[in-house]
Formats: sequence, structure tokens, C-alpha cells
Amino acid sequence: MCEQKLRTLEERLREYAKCDVCIAFSGGIDSSLILKLISRYAKENGTQVYAVTFDTKLHPRADVLIAKQVAEECGATHIILTVDETKNPAILNNPVDRCYYCKKYLFETLINWAKKQNIEVVMEGTNADDLGMYRPGIRAVRELMVKSPLMEANLSKDEIRIIARKFNLSVANRPSQPCMATRLPYNTNINFEVLQTLDEGEVYLRNLGFVIVRLRLHGEILRIEIESDQFSLFLEKRLVIIEKMKQLGFDYITLDAEGFRSGSMDIHIMKEERTRIEHSSVEMGQVK
Repeated sequence: MCEQKLRTLEERLREYAKCDVCIAFSGGIDSSLILKLISRYAKENGTQVYAVTFDTKLHPRADVLIAKQVAEECGATHIILTVDETKNPAILNNPVDRCYYCKKYLFETLINWAKKQNIEVVMEGTNADDLGMYRPGIRAVRELMVKSPLMEANLSKDEIRIIARKFNLSVANRPSQPCMATRLPYNTNINFEVLQTLDEGEVYLRNLGFVIVRLRLHGEILRIEIESDQFSLFLEKRLVIIEKMKQLGFDYITLDAEGFRSGSMDIHIMKEERTRIEHSSVEMGQVK
């Protein structure tokens, strides 16, 4: 099944590579796989591939450096676009559909840049798994007609990792690094200084050996999410972790007993969505 999906992806990328393309490029595994493959096809066609990385206040600083490295590995031209989210009032209170407004803001910037370069095809790395999660940004991608070749090929995250290892991508095992605003509860003001501090805390924990880390802030309580099989390492390093987190300004520090889980800030939204769907189904049944 994975091989069949890979062939579908390759067919689509070969078609897209007939003209110059640009990719919203974070240096993560999804966009890196697209870049790796389409760079090869573009070389065959004599077209150009631009890997465009957003330098923003809402994304981890390490993204830019890693993206530059992977773009060089793939032989693509790397472009950095600086985007200031503070100029977009729609996202500053972190509404539940913040991702929609943020993605729209970023991709409008990318599309405008692409037009100036006479680039017709703009693509990004949404995968099939994203469709089953709370991802309001997908609506912006669709509205702006940005291509999502991984989703078009119905590739899951696990399948993408398998393929990325096959092509020896250096980021094949890199954990996802979502927007830093996911560390804050919805409908609270986004404090960019706080986000920088959370980013610093996550970098510190990764340097201690924690593979996947999220620092979620709930008022005065810092909730640390790591993989449950690394709890013993956390207990071993507990005192230095507490000391560092207090140095960063956090007074109440907790370890989430459930461990890391993607989208943990979306739990209530997903529950509300499921309830809405269930009620709609009941009402439709009654109408019948």
C-alpha cells in the first residue's frame, strides 16, 4: 500500500515539476519529503524549486536553521520570508480558529512572493492524518488553492517516515514542531515573550535527552508533556529541570501523567465537535 501511494505522489510531483514551484518549507519531515522528490524531477525538467521558510514569532527558532540544511541537501534554492504575526489582529487573542487566520496570513504572503517570481505552483505538507485532527488551517490552504501532494496521495505520517528513511532524509526521525501558540490555551492573549521563554525551555529539555517535548502554560501552571517511556529520565533529572524552569520564571511545574499527545489543547474542541456531529445525526434520523 505504501509503495502504491509513493507512486501516486511521484506522479503528481512529476507533473507539478514541469514548471517552477515553491514549497512552504519548515524543514519537517513532510515538506522535506516533497522537496527531496520534486527537486529530482525539476532537475530532469530544467525547472526551479524554491524552498520557502517563514521566519516568524510563532515558530521555533530552530526551524530556520534545519530548513536551510535540508534545502542544501536537496539541492533546492532556500528562501526565508520574515512574517510578523503581531500585524495580524485576528490571531492575537489565540481564537479557536487561530490556525486558519495564521495559515491564511502566511500563505497569502507566500503566494504574493511567488507571483513576483512568476511561480504558478505553491505547495505545502499537509498529510492524510491531519484530516482526522483539529486543523482549521487546512481550510485556508484549500481556499487559497495551495497544493497538498501528500494529502492528495493519501499518505499517513507513519508512511511518510518509512519513505523518508528510504530516501535517507536527515530529518526522517525529526519530531513535529508545531506553531508555538499551541502551548497556550485558546482565547488568551498571545504573549510573544512568554512563547520565547517556552521555546527556550523546550530546547533545554531536548538537550537533556527528551525527544518530544511540549511546555503548555495554563495561567501560572507549566504542564510538561514528554513521552511516557521517558518518565524515568524526567525523575532522574527532576531537580535540574525544576531549577531551570524556575529560572525561566515558572513557579508551578507539573509533569503530565498522560505523556505527550498531539493536540492536547484541542481536547474540549474535539469533544464539542463530536457532540455536535452526534446531535446532527440524531436530528437527521428523526427527520427521516
